Amino acid sequence: MIGRISGILLEKNPPQLLVDCNGVGYEVDVPMSTYYNLPNVGDKVTLFTHQAIREDAHLLFGFGNANERAVFRQLIKISGVGARTALSILSGMTITDLAQAVTLQEAGRLVKVPGIGKKTAERLLLELKGKLGADVGAVAGAPRDDTQSDILNALLALGYSDKEATAALKNMPAGASVSDGIKFALKALSKA
Repeated sequence: MIGRISGILLEKNPPQLLVDCNGVGYEVDVPMSTYYNLPNVGDKVTLFTHQAIREDAHLLFGFGNANERAVFRQLIKISGVGARTALSILSGMTITDLAQAVTLQEAGRLVKVPGIGKKTAERLLLELKGKLGADVGAVAGAPRDDTQSDILNALLALGYSDKEATAALKNMPAGASVSDGIKFALKALSKA
C-alpha cells in the first residue's frame, strides 16, 4: 500500500497530478482543496495517499494532510459513495464545513456539492454522525443552538456561502432572536 508520495511535481491537470519519484511518474487524483495549495510545476511536493485497487485499475488519491485523507477514507466506507464522489465532497467543502453539516444534520449544505442528491446527503449525515462532526465542528465555532442554526440556514437560503454565513455568526450578540440575528448578519455581510 502506498501511504505517502514525495517527488517533483511534473504536471497539474485538475484533478490529476503527475509526480516524479526517482524516475517513476505517478498519476495522483487530488481534491481541489489540495490542488489549490500545490507548489509550482518543477517544485518538490509531498502528498498523503490512498491507493485503490480495482479489477480494471490501480488508482492513487493524494491529499495535502493526513486529516483530509482520513475524512476521504470515512466517506468511501459509506454505501453508494465512491472515490470520485468523496473527492467531489472534499473539493466542494472544507473538512470543517463538512463536520459542521454533520453536527447540525444539515443535508442542504451537502446537496450543494455537485453529484450529491438529497438521499445521498441524508445517508452521509447518518453514517458520519459520531465519526465526524462534534469535535471538529465545536473547535470551528459551529452554531451553539437552534436560533443560530436557523440564522445560518436563512443565510444559506439567501445564497451566501458556508464561509460567509459562519463568519457573519461569529460576532452575533448572545440571546439575539432569529429575525434580529438575520438583520445583524446581513449588516455584517454588507460591510464585508
